[in-house]
Amino acid sequence: MNSPSIDAILAPRPEGRLRIYAWSPNDPPKDYLGLIKVGQTTQENVNDRIRQSQGQMQHAYTLHTDVNTFAERRDGSTFRDSDIRQRLVDKGFANVVRGSSREWIQCAPEDVKSAIIELQQGLRFEASRDQHFAMRSEQADAVKQTFDYYQSRWTEDPKAVPRFLWNAKMRFGKTFTSYQLAKTLNARRVLVVTFKPAVEDAWQSDLEGHVDFDGWRYVSQKTDGNPLEVPADTPMVYFGSFQDLLGKDGKSVKKKNEWIHAINWDLVVFDEYHFGAWRDSAKELFEGEDETVAKQEIEQEFTSSLDKVNDQLDVVGDNEGLFLPITTRAYLYLSGTPFKALATGEFIEEQIFNWTYTDEQRAKAKFSEEHPDKRNPYGALPQMRLLTYQMPEELLSIASGGEFDEFDLNEFFKASGEGVLATFSHKNEVQKWLNIIRGSGESQAIESLRSGSKPPWPYSDVRLLPYLNHAFWFLPNVAACHAMKNLLEERQNTFWHDYEVIVSAGSDAGVGLDALPPVREAIGSGHDTKTITLSCGKLTTGVTVKQWSSILMLRNLKSPETYFQAAFRVQSPWSISNPDGDDPNREDVLKPACFVFDFAPTRALRQLSDYGIGLSPGESNPEKAVADLVSFLPVLAYDGARMVQVDAGGILDIAMSGTSATLLARKWESAMLVNVDNDTLRRVMDSKDAMAAVERIEGWRALGDNVIETIVNKSDKVKELKKKERDGELSKKEKKELTAEEKEYKSMRKKVQEKLIKFATRIPAFMYLTDFRENALVDVITKIEPELFLTVTGLTVADFNLLVDLKVFNTERMNAAVFAFRRYEDASLSYTGIDSHEGLTRLGGYDTVVGKDAVSQ
Repeated sequence: MNSPSIDAILAPRPEGRLRIYAWSPNDPPKDYLGLIKVGQTTQENVNDRIRQSQGQMQHAYTLHTDVNTFAERRDGSTFRDSDIRQRLVDKGFANVVRGSSREWIQCAPEDVKSAIIELQQGLRFEASRDQHFAMRSEQADAVKQTFDYYQSRWTEDPKAVPRFLWNAKMRFGKTFTSYQLAKTLNARRVLVVTFKPAVEDAWQSDLEGHVDFDGWRYVSQKTDGNPLEVPADTPMVYFGSFQDLLGKDGKSVKKKNEWIHAINWDLVVFDEYHFGAWRDSAKELFEGEDETVAKQEIEQEFTSSLDKVNDQLDVVGDNEGLFLPITTRAYLYLSGTPFKALATGEFIEEQIFNWTYTDEQRAKAKFSEEHPDKRNPYGALPQMRLLTYQMPEELLSIASGGEFDEFDLNEFFKASGEGVLATFSHKNEVQKWLNIIRGSGESQAIESLRSGSKPPWPYSDVRLLPYLNHAFWFLPNVAACHAMKNLLEERQNTFWHDYEVIVSAGSDAGVGLDALPPVREAIGSGHDTKTITLSCGKLTTGVTVKQWSSILMLRNLKSPETYFQAAFRVQSPWSISNPDGDDPNREDVLKPACFVFDFAPTRALRQLSDYGIGLSPGESNPEKAVADLVSFLPVLAYDGARMVQVDAGGILDIAMSGTSATLLARKWESAMLVNVDNDTLRRVMDSKDAMAAVERIEGWRALGDNVIETIVNKSDKVKELKKKERDGELSKKEKKELTAEEKEYKSMRKKVQEKLIKFATRIPAFMYLTDFRENALVDVITKIEPELFLTVTGLTVADFNLLVDLKVFNTERMNAAVFAFRRYEDASLSYTGIDSHEGLTRLGGYDTVVGKDAVSQ
């Protein structure tokens, strides 16, 4: 797909509101006496819509509702004309069918108005089993692939307990699709275990609201009913959190959870299974919060035993018996960012279904091309756009540093104090930044005169302003959030007084979903209000505010998982289906795009490149992975003079800018390059050739005989002792044994890791000695000089290839390291006029953001 133009990227947002109307003919025929027609439309003039619906037989009529009666609740959600009719039917009024129309109600005008007011005030009518949509094609594919894999494993071994991973981004429909898988399996007992309890509403509503699951029973700690009393032939879903199910009464499993172990489950679903990657990332999201609040946020959003769970996982690998000593036929894992599980080989290719942001947006474009007259099931999912801005030197000078000597957002927005007394350390500069982003900075005015064009600053470009009516500002800490609110409300900032500013930070804002109601109340329907939500971690996971259309990244984030976890908050759909009630194929999309604004370009593009590479674990060429992503996530960058569009090559160039030989070497010394978990070690141990290969690594024999087998055996021993410890059966002697065994096997594992890393550091030395310019690890393996490789590394090409296949080396991390080395080498050689090897040229041009192929505005 070709990248959209800058004008397309900055296309204005369409407007639209759903209005409700009610009318009756002035001189009605006999069979229309006492009837009122209740309808809906997004047309601004409801009378035009009424005349359209009358067709050629135009009648005088009385409109019983105001022309601006909006179908909007206080929380910003919408209702439909069918909800009003259903509310009236529930009150005893008849829904009369006349011809092909089912919109007539036998009631008085006051009854309609009352029903409208009730719905507007949030007295929502919850219809039972009112959902009847079918699975989308990718959802059906996920069910089929998973079912086929389970069946293949059961055919091989009837006692097998297969595992399958859905690497699916948010809004894939994981709950609905998981239930469809359970139906396909003819499951009667399904256990859903989550690391993020806030998602329970989705699991319950999908089961209880869709006609496909009629007869199923939903049970959780919040619902009434005893799961053991559910009849055996009634399908049951039990929802529980790790906080609860891992908790203990003293040293034993909670008594109230003992029943779980008495059931033979047909399917166990682990929801939000990216917690392995979130051990540090979860903390990063909330590190700006007060210490106590941060701990509460992490506990509520993930698990109260996050560190403990991960430490235990390091021991047991894929043995879920540690979590819950239960029996089940199969496991399903759900995650939007399972980067760790993908990288370590925890799941092989045939055990994974992928549905990424790129897949979603590609499906959206393809459906529009192939079915232009049908409602696009992906049509309401906005395309993300990333806009980065280079700050003027006067601001850069006060907040630059770090290993890449780049703009430090945490330093720039550093603040102190509490509440109304909070203030920025660099208040004058932050004020200048506020002026700049609304296009009134002095230096920007001068640059605009020089270049003859004005860059699209977030709060100045008329095409962007509608997307900023409701924006999320992600700041470093609680003090910065309060300081920003105080500054925005000062007298000189009259522009910002049109926006209601909500501080969603600190203990006063509440924990988890408790912080959401003030935001919803301020936004309302989103049409008549303007808001800025200030947060340093709250509301960045597990919430949907459809009116949020932009996020301003005003803090440093280290991992792409946390960066995009926050960014995807603004990608929620906002649309009105069948607005006039007469065309099910029509959908008015109110948010076709959403925007991420970042003011540290190098860091932002580094996150984007890492995320693109992480989304495509099977792609050997990092640039192609990034190119696939930016074809649906276009990037504009302001370099201080003009705004240009950046391609994949430019993104990688900028992301790697400032990389020194020292930093490059650090990439090859990272523990992330190698995998030494039990699963990987077992794969090596099970291969005679692999064992022979690792024994040829320099210094390996100094580790002693059978080191891998010893590590695996000792970790199994530790696992057994830890189980006894959990059950309260560990003696004093065994406690000492546990401590000694655990210490020894961890030490041995560390030594194995160090040997593998030492080997990895030989690869760039080999690359430097060859004439090739390698793009990725596959090039190191397939386009190399075998004898030289053996001389430099001590392994044959076949040895190395085998260890790569067994996931001893983290392919994605090593791909990035190889590519970074190639980029660095090319930059060095360019000074001498030497070009890259002809057979290994990269995907696109090398031009940076200001290069000759960049598209200027």
